[in-house]
Amino acid sequence: MKKIIEEEGTNHQLTGESLTSNLKYILIGICFGIVFVKAEIVSWFRIQEMFMLASFHMYGVIGTAIVVATISTLVIKKLNIKTIYGEEVVFSERPFNKGNIIGGLLFGFGWALTGACPGPLYGLVGSGFPVFIVALLSAVTGTYVYGILQDKLPH
Repeated sequence: MKKIIEEEGTNHQLTGESLTSNLKYILIGICFGIVFVKAEIVSWFRIQEMFMLASFHMYGVIGTAIVVATISTLVIKKLNIKTIYGEEVVFSERPFNKGNIIGGLLFGFGWALTGACPGPLYGLVGSGFPVFIVALLSAVTGTYVYGILQDKLPH
């Protein structure tokens, strides 16, 4: 068995996947994007309504996602469910620190200013809203800069 490198946040996957094997993720992403568009989760107007406390739509979607994720995690832990490759699913404990608050605030401000959560940015661009290319490039740039500065930031 290959040695697992213990890093915070890694999924410890040992089985490699080929390029063609990864096409399933593209197809799932496309389907996910279509669902986001049809459910109006990527709608700037729905996001604006949420931040103005004018509609429950987005809070319902986010709340449902939290409930589904919580139940799924509990079931995976309780039944010791393995991946499709038979590997153990690892949940790493993550300590809380002030960076969580700062990061959450930056994320929220960016979301409120652009009207777009990073998750559906590809869906927005693909739906014919080229203005969101700026937000997409900003998200990618921010992720890249964070990767460079990560070790220099306070823990």
